[in-house]
Amino acid sequence: MITPEQSQALARDIKTWGEELGFAQVAITDVDLQQHGERLVEWLKKGYHGEMAYMADHDDMRYRPEKLHPGTFRIITLRMDYMAPEVETIRVLNNPNQAYISRYALGRDYHKLMRKRITQLGKKIEHAISELDLAPNFRAFVDSAPVLERGLAQKAGMGWIGKNAMLINPKAGSYFFLGELFTNLPLPLDDPYQDMNCGSCTACITECPTGAIVDNHVVDGRKCISYLTIELKTAIPEALRSKMGNRIFGCDDCQLCCPWNKFTKASQEQDFTPRHNLDTATLLELFAWDEKTFLAKTQGTPIRRAGHERWLRNIAVALGNAPHAQEIIIALNDKASFNSPLVQEHVNWALQQQLQKPS
Repeated sequence: MITPEQSQALARDIKTWGEELGFAQVAITDVDLQQHGERLVEWLKKGYHGEMAYMADHDDMRYRPEKLHPGTFRIITLRMDYMAPEVETIRVLNNPNQAYISRYALGRDYHKLMRKRITQLGKKIEHAISELDLAPNFRAFVDSAPVLERGLAQKAGMGWIGKNAMLINPKAGSYFFLGELFTNLPLPLDDPYQDMNCGSCTACITECPTGAIVDNHVVDGRKCISYLTIELKTAIPEALRSKMGNRIFGCDDCQLCCPWNKFTKASQEQDFTPRHNLDTATLLELFAWDEKTFLAKTQGTPIRRAGHERWLRNIAVALGNAPHAQEIIIALNDKASFNSPLVQEHVNWALQQQLQKPS
């Protein structure tokens, strides 16, 4: 058995160990996600998940953590900041010939990095309680299973869920990843974050290029550029293409305009440093990558999941949105017979856009 005093001391140690492993914040909550589960069910009923069928899978397991990992009594939530130092955002976004990639995806894929660290934390806890009469039961999660991570983080006191449905921390903004360690240990709970400090601000709603934020905390995923460029496997709806600008993988607009992100802290994690100049590359540079180059350059990054075909699809749209240029027309014509109906459709659309613009 573990006494209340031992539990309190263990919770303090867990937070210290988490920080030593590179996490900016560690907090503890329980498994009651009923309120967040009700919101998820309503969101799914409206079809806002689009082609993300996995969001509707697993019945109520997504908001019943004890079903996902039997025996779970507490959940340790962990935050890791990802914005690398000196990475430009607005200047790149405002240059239509440059490729804008969501800043979380410029470096190493966070999934493996964080899961390894969280697993290490679990082993530290296991070692610490080895002398107690307990049978530890842990499982690490990082955005790879049906877990309502933002709901858990809000309940653990890490921040509030903003109008853009992102978790916002009053001292760190929203440029961070979340991970969880499910455990059966009777740890003390942190107080949930109750206040919703967005106030009357509607910047994210106003600035969303496609109008995807349809209500407070509610995003219609089918319109979100992150969904369109990453999750959507079919053609991008033609009505949305011109609104995508030069965003070829993900979108940060609702974060870039958020006043709370003035508190963003640069990540000290070297693995999040941009690779292969992906933070400054031009559209034409990236459009020229063949599949072999794409696989080599995106190895170990989140971008790999889009695949070469959708990578070209996304860049073709961005080239269609760029100012008229002969080199763009040449590059598009070179891909006009690419062995993919999906790519061909978007290349042809882009060519039409280019040819309609003044030279």
